[in-house]
Amino acid sequence: MDNITALVPRDRFLPLCPEATAAGDPRKTGIEIEFGGLTEAEAARLVADTIGGQVQEKTAHELIVEDTEWGAVEICLDTQWRDKAGSTLADLGLDLSRAVVPVEIVTPPLAPDQLPSIDRLRGALRTAGAQGSRDGMFLGFGLHLNPEVADETLEAILPVARAFALVEDWLRKADPIDPARRVLPFVDPWPRSLVDRLAGEARDWDLAAFIDAYLAETPTRNRGLDLLPLFRHLDAARVTAALGEGGLVSARPTFHYRLPDCRIDEAGWRIAYEWNRWAMVERLAADADALDSLAADWLAYRGALTTTRGDWFAHLETRLEELAPWEPA
Repeated sequence: MDNITALVPRDRFLPLCPEATAAGDPRKTGIEIEFGGLTEAEAARLVADTIGGQVQEKTAHELIVEDTEWGAVEICLDTQWRDKAGSTLADLGLDLSRAVVPVEIVTPPLAPDQLPSIDRLRGALRTAGAQGSRDGMFLGFGLHLNPEVADETLEAILPVARAFALVEDWLRKADPIDPARRVLPFVDPWPRSLVDRLAGEARDWDLAAFIDAYLAETPTRNRGLDLLPLFRHLDAARVTAALGEGGLVSARPTFHYRLPDCRIDEAGWRIAYEWNRWAMVERLAADADALDSLAADWLAYRGALTTTRGDWFAHLETRLEELAPWEPA
């Protein structure tokens, strides 16, 4: 972990940038937590004990806690095969799969003042024995953040994509993700060709050109930042034409940030820390001059013949230290 990472707050949730939608409402965020070590029923009971509500069982592997302080919270075994539950053989297979398949808690969209209670739930899960990404060789468990977009316009979305593309190397290397998640394809980095286009020609794109470029360069959900749900929401016909009906992309007006590990069993880990690393991306996106300067730096770096991957990471460290996006706005 580098020196800048140590400065990222863990005791509070930095505000998104901008904090409100175009309609003037606080931006909300859905959160998905993957972990092992507990059954779905045990996790659901902990949710109810921590934030209130009543546990309702849809199936043995899919439960809902109704009427919590957040609304309805879903808890399930994170596999498409849970729909096969009911037979003795299927249930046995699902129970055995818990060795590598996570239990997942999915919150409804949370308002900014509700975010601190997600770390309260994290603490309760850890105390009860929840296991995180680093607790075993094959436990590629993640934490997914789904911040609502501020507006469904190019001006609100493209700068965030450009900022993420330019600092993804730092997000990955300053606090490396678990080896099991690096080996699996679920959070692969954006291709360099997409970063090149976002740094350069993206300044001339309209929303349709942006979506087309993304679909051409990375028509997969297996990225640290997955924009396909957002694009499906904005232009379902365009996404379906590129991916087909079998693309398994649900539409939602959010950034689907799925890079962070879930380190729920580690004493010093906080969801606020991972949230704040995303908030740093949004703060860079909101600083047009800094973003354009970093994009120019990227293009110069890519055009040089003597640079290495480590050179860009070092440059990012210097620029982030100058910008200090963890400081109060």
